[in-house]
Amino acid sequence: MIITRTPLRISIGGGGTDLPSYYEKFGGFVISAAINKHVYITANRSFRSGYLIKYAETEHVEDSKDIKHSLIREVLDYLDVGPNIEIVSIADVPAGTGLGSSGSFTVGLLHALYAYRRQPISIKGLANEAYEIEMGKLGEPCGKQDQYIAAYGGLMSQEYPQDGSVTMTRLYVSNETMRDLREHLMMFFTGYSRSASQVLKDQKTRSEKGDDEMLDNLHFIKNLGLKIKLALEGGDTLGFADLMHEHWLHKKVRSPDISNSWINDVYDFARENGALGGKLVGAGGGGFMLFYARDRLALRQAMIEKGLQEMDFSFDFDGSIVILRN
Repeated sequence: MIITRTPLRISIGGGGTDLPSYYEKFGGFVISAAINKHVYITANRSFRSGYLIKYAETEHVEDSKDIKHSLIREVLDYLDVGPNIEIVSIADVPAGTGLGSSGSFTVGLLHALYAYRRQPISIKGLANEAYEIEMGKLGEPCGKQDQYIAAYGGLMSQEYPQDGSVTMTRLYVSNETMRDLREHLMMFFTGYSRSASQVLKDQKTRSEKGDDEMLDNLHFIKNLGLKIKLALEGGDTLGFADLMHEHWLHKKVRSPDISNSWINDVYDFARENGALGGKLVGAGGGGFMLFYARDRLALRQAMIEKGLQEMDFSFDFDGSIVILRN
């Protein structure tokens, strides 16, 4: 039996510039952090014929091509694993909540099946192969940050040159700054999940057409990401909070599907009750809202009043790991 544990993530700055429709022309830059909420994948030899797959649904098929779960089907085909295998996935947080669960799932599944085959793979290899399966084989309009931060873990800057390569660099953040972030960052669930595909398809289409409004917005977001890096490495967490607010103001006008009147109202109410800055995590449209709180108690009470549930979290510095190999 093999069990892998792979972290989910929060996007800190520069999100959207990790899509090839942007970085292949201008280069991209993203800051993201792995958090201690995980996807767990179990791969085990089965004494039943075929493929036994358990996630939110259960599938038992003789031929891997008949598996409905597209990511599992494509990863099994990519690695030519099975039959007579049981795969089970469990996550701390449901999919569609803006925490990069699809990328984490694919990285964790690849990691589990490589371990199942007793075949080593590098961290970078895990991230790259996961991205190629989602983008190349399935044609998802996704960026690269989710797969890479899931594989590496930590608080990282990710640079995307026009040639398609990726440079991962850990932020030089002091222990005091990390403690400040753990104490002041708060996350709340909006109560509904969503698919990021529509938002990302709109960005991809408009970027490829050279839409000036979209490209100017992404240029600005990338520059903010660079400013956030300087603020965090300089220990200026209040400056980081201000940049979060500025980031959200520009992100929400990128596409009409990113926000709505209710989310905007919640955000404004949070700013009136203890939050200095914040944003929707991920592409937008729902999921989790992340805030830098001046007053945790006031913000928590305000979000309870709005019907949002808090999720406590910290950072994950392990990345995707095998936690059981039996």
